[in-house]
Amino acid sequence: MGVYAGRFYAKHVGEDVDACYWTLRRKAMLYDVPERPVEINGPDAVPFMERIFSRRVGDLKLGRGRYAIACAHHGGLFIDGVLFRLDENRFWYVQPDGALETWLLAHAEGFNVTVTDPKSRVLQIQGPASFAILQDLTDGEVTEKMGYFHSGFFSIAGQDVYVSRTGWTGEIGYEIYTQAKTDPDALWARVISAGSPHGMKFGSVASMGIRRIEAGILDSGTDFDLTTNPWEAGLGAFVELDGADFIGRKALLKAPRARRLFGLTCPEAPRDGHVILDEAGVVGHVTVGAKSPFLGKGIGYARMSKAGDWIGRELEVRSDTGALMPCTITDLPFYDPDKRIPRGLDRTIP
Repeated sequence: MGVYAGRFYAKHVGEDVDACYWTLRRKAMLYDVPERPVEINGPDAVPFMERIFSRRVGDLKLGRGRYAIACAHHGGLFIDGVLFRLDENRFWYVQPDGALETWLLAHAEGFNVTVTDPKSRVLQIQGPASFAILQDLTDGEVTEKMGYFHSGFFSIAGQDVYVSRTGWTGEIGYEIYTQAKTDPDALWARVISAGSPHGMKFGSVASMGIRRIEAGILDSGTDFDLTTNPWEAGLGAFVELDGADFIGRKALLKAPRARRLFGLTCPEAPRDGHVILDEAGVVGHVTVGAKSPFLGKGIGYARMSKAGDWIGRELEVRSDTGALMPCTITDLPFYDPDKRIPRGLDRTIP
């Protein structure tokens, strides 16, 4: 077991991780994930969040989601997540690990908002069969019109849940958010009964972790932290300096904009903490790594000590035991840069 966002989660449940990976790519996987929504509600919700996050919120449509990052005053990355607009002045920000709720409360003075925990738990159904499963679960209410990052309330197993077409896998998929009062056993049984005919399996986050690396999805606190600015992490597209005066904006106006986070490939899986070397010495470290069943090689993220022309460089990874392994620095993601798979535009089954 592990703890993430203040919640327990299963690191492994005895499954064949590679088999679950291929089920994710070819059918569907069900994941019980520890991500946690935080609710921001009130007349000042929009200006408050435009103070917190580095991109506009006021133009976010009802029933839509948007990836958003928050920075500290010095411009370092504090947290990332997805913001959903549930009503005119009611939002959920689905956070990873981190003290977001405390951060919001610390900056809420002067804004007519409330920051609360909606007590929502989250399931992800990911993979090419996920749409058919959601159609069954919602008696056809989820349709093809529900596009990428669209969301809304639906009834599953006789209870209201919030459903978004999002996920953490780079596959087409959906997330189901419960309300504070829910019947988890009934919901779980209904999801299993709907998914089983489509070949859906349940697994830990292990197979999800491989796929998220392939897709270039970052994990707050693992791949970036307060010492990394958005451009260094490759997230500069989500910074709107011409918008509101968000926390960290003044520092980011003067911040370096060269990337320091890249992909890397190796013969075998690199591991977090392994150092990366060139002929002169240490030039970076691995933040996360895995063996990709699809690519047939080890993959991971390389956080370089300084900006530079790293893509294509042939370097070495040194393990904790001192063993050396050749690696190549690459761009992210490793494939599907236009996100055609999660958008439903590429339905090729590998």
